Amino acid sequence: MLTVAMQLTQPVFAQSSVDKTAPRVKTLNGMLEGVDVSGIRAFKGVPFAAPPIGKMRWRAPQPVLNWAGVRKADQFGPRAMQRPVFGDMNFRSNGMSEDCLYLNVWTPAQSFTEKLPVLVYFYGGGFIAGDGSEPRYDGESMSRKGIVAITVNYRLNIFGFFAHPELTRESPHHASGNYGLLDQAAALKWVQQNIAAFGGDPKKITIAGESAGSYSVSALMASPLSRDIIAGAIGESGSLLGGNAVVPLAQAEKLGSQFGDSTGSKTLNDLRAIPADQLLQYTAKPSLSRFPVTVDGYLFPVVPKTIFAEGKQSKVPLLVGWNSEENNFRSILGKEKSTTENYTSAVQKMYKDDAAEVLKAYHPESDGEVEQVATALAGDRFIGFSTWKFADIHNKTSGKPVYRYYYARPRPQMRAEMGNAVAGLAGGIIRDNSTTAAPKPPPNTGASHSAEIEYAMGNLPTNRVYDWQPEDYIVSEIMQAFFANFIKTGNPNGLGVPTWPAINNDKVNVMHIDVETKAALEKNRQRYLLMEKLLGKN
Repeated sequence: MLTVAMQLTQPVFAQSSVDKTAPRVKTLNGMLEGVDVSGIRAFKGVPFAAPPIGKMRWRAPQPVLNWAGVRKADQFGPRAMQRPVFGDMNFRSNGMSEDCLYLNVWTPAQSFTEKLPVLVYFYGGGFIAGDGSEPRYDGESMSRKGIVAITVNYRLNIFGFFAHPELTRESPHHASGNYGLLDQAAALKWVQQNIAAFGGDPKKITIAGESAGSYSVSALMASPLSRDIIAGAIGESGSLLGGNAVVPLAQAEKLGSQFGDSTGSKTLNDLRAIPADQLLQYTAKPSLSRFPVTVDGYLFPVVPKTIFAEGKQSKVPLLVGWNSEENNFRSILGKEKSTTENYTSAVQKMYKDDAAEVLKAYHPESDGEVEQVATALAGDRFIGFSTWKFADIHNKTSGKPVYRYYYARPRPQMRAEMGNAVAGLAGGIIRDNSTTAAPKPPPNTGASHSAEIEYAMGNLPTNRVYDWQPEDYIVSEIMQAFFANFIKTGNPNGLGVPTWPAINNDKVNVMHIDVETKAALEKNRQRYLLMEKLLGKN
């Protein structure tokens, strides 16, 4: 295997003798041939670990085997095994397979000497769905800002987070579960070792992600396997630092044993012998559909929240925030009318003896304010609190700047040609194939979960579902500039964008991103302190 020093002596972006426009890059494992898209060189479907198939199912990712000759890198690799739980996800991947550990690189560099900043983006989807080929994550637009942009695939659901006593016993680290996160750590290591050949700087790697991708960012910052590779971090909606997002290994092993019993498998070999499609279908049962992140003693020596509290995480600048409508008020009120009486009753049922404190913190003055307040409570319960905790604890223990945002731009209406369809969480649509026209959903009153991704990555034109307005492009230009500035310098500030102050002890300025984007002091800290108190009682 070539050393990094030897690799840097190799010609980079050499042209194919067959196709004069096809760029080539020599990685540590062999030569890749990508495509040139108007000056941006894209390398898709690049393997960063060996295929996790057969006996490699439920094992930590292993190194890629070297290849001879030139490997084509002109199409996305297969996406990870997943059920279609989000009907609006849009994939460009080459099918679906357990053989899914591939990444994609977009670079504007002309040679390896440029040392450009690097963005590694992890997709969302609740650790049960998603793919690096989704157009909303496409790296071309960010690459045109002078950044080497990368998306990474990782194992999901039963394939990515399954723990079992037999797996723990066979592991050299006495650990099981967390394979999807181990994939991410392996991808980061690959990037560190190879990105110079693409014109990137291995010392300027910023990681980012939304939802499960943001959970992943907090995980990679906490893990001793990856935290020293990271130069900056962006978390969009979520972290492992709130609630019970991580469970002890023994608890995860118990869930794994129950899953094995439900399939009639008596041994780990029996489970490994089950075809991937059949194994995936077992997870369609609600009781068997989720596999938690685990304190495995390897990826996480202790609970990630403890690692952050002790200041042992990546001590790097952090840009983090969440959206104004992460969850809908209906998750609080159900089908009841939006009245203060119904809201009070719902909170009392939900919080029982603690309801009075919650109603004081989340208090509508009139029926007209109920939906707004219930939406805030629903969003904080879902993901707002864990994201707040991410910012708060990193600010206290890292010694590095933390920039917090609140994203509030609602998506516009869908384009007329979408017909009988409703908007989905992943930025696309869910078709209604019934003969009765689907009722048109009411306009969004806030920014729903995942709504910011296309704006932040500069990818509004790739999503033809929504009728983007000039104001949307203004918001996108500002948000992408914030992200690009941060990736380059660790600071989102720069020419043409509003001034964004970092958190200064308890003085928390929050950048409100909307048509009128501006910073304002935080007003709701007491809400999150209350949530932390209530979680501590459980």
